[in-house]
Amino acid sequence: MNLNDCYNFQDFRKLAKKRLPSPIFHYIDGAADDEVTYNRNTAAYNDADLIPNVLRGVENVDLSTTIFGKKLDLPFYCAPTALQRLFHYEGERAVGKAAQKFGTMFGVSSLGTVSVEEISSIVSTPKMFQFYFHKDRGLNDNMLERVKAAKFDVLALTVDTITGGNRERDLRTGFTSPPRLTLSSLFSFASKPMWAINYLTKPKFELPQLQDHVSEGTNTATSIGSYFSSMLDQSMNWKDAEKICSKWGGHFALKGIMSVEDAKKAVDIGCTGIMVSNHGGRQLDGARAPFDQLAEIVDAVGDKIDVICEGGIQRGTHILKALSVGAKACSGGRMYLYALASAGQAGVERALGLYRSELERDMKLMGCTNIKELNRSNIKFR
Repeated sequence: MNLNDCYNFQDFRKLAKKRLPSPIFHYIDGAADDEVTYNRNTAAYNDADLIPNVLRGVENVDLSTTIFGKKLDLPFYCAPTALQRLFHYEGERAVGKAAQKFGTMFGVSSLGTVSVEEISSIVSTPKMFQFYFHKDRGLNDNMLERVKAAKFDVLALTVDTITGGNRERDLRTGFTSPPRLTLSSLFSFASKPMWAINYLTKPKFELPQLQDHVSEGTNTATSIGSYFSSMLDQSMNWKDAEKICSKWGGHFALKGIMSVEDAKKAVDIGCTGIMVSNHGGRQLDGARAPFDQLAEIVDAVGDKIDVICEGGIQRGTHILKALSVGAKACSGGRMYLYALASAGQAGVERALGLYRSELERDMKLMGCTNIKELNRSNIKFR
């Protein structure tokens, strides 16, 4: 199997599994506890049916949307994800360049492996920075200033990682950042020689947003669950979020909102958007799926802020369903990470291209020429 054999999300997943050492594949692929929420995130879309209209004259389809004051050519974007250099040596450079080619937004994580300064110099597409609120206030201030200086368009504070989720696959495989060779993991790394050669010979694995302040994750191997539980500030509250919003002074979002009550509070503190997200099922297992929660959150705040549906998306029709319910756009991590692991920038471009083609085709089959035409009259829940 190679990149040309990949036609959908599951194909990229299979190819990524073939290319990556087991601990790294399962870090992307895994989630918390019994992975009930992780599976529901995608299954939720199957409980809604699309109702197409016909004879609408659909030769020209406009997929563009506007979020955070920026027009995107596509109604979905590459959500910020950690540690991309581990999945492919091109890391965030590949994802950023692919996003730019497709005219959509690209997110960089606090645990990103390319500096915000470099990303800013090579990618001109709208950019989001995902902010983790650390115990180290000096680190928080430094990160904020650097992101501001790098002229990122949106700051997204992640609010659902107040402690690490119980990611049992990572415990079983011994996954850490940076990877730690143990007797049990040695075979897995040795059995993927191309990954190992690229990891060892290409630019060194780093966490440039963090490494001047903390050794965990770069010089000291740690699991992501341990990092969240020990390095992030568990006392973070609404006042802290409001202060960050005020200090930032630009488009500001909370990533990881799941309740109507919290969505309303996000409006009150000055957010311009929220990501309805449960962190890909990687935090609280048994939590509701974003798509299941979307309608009531849109009804509560959709006229005041941009509501993004994030998580579980594997098809263009999933995006259509979320937009029909009232999301302004969708985002995801795994939707491009398997493709990144499969073939770097070329992989991400192929994945984004497939989603775009699916959306164009499905919009025509829905009888819609503009995503503004999608609404709840064209969707029915079982």
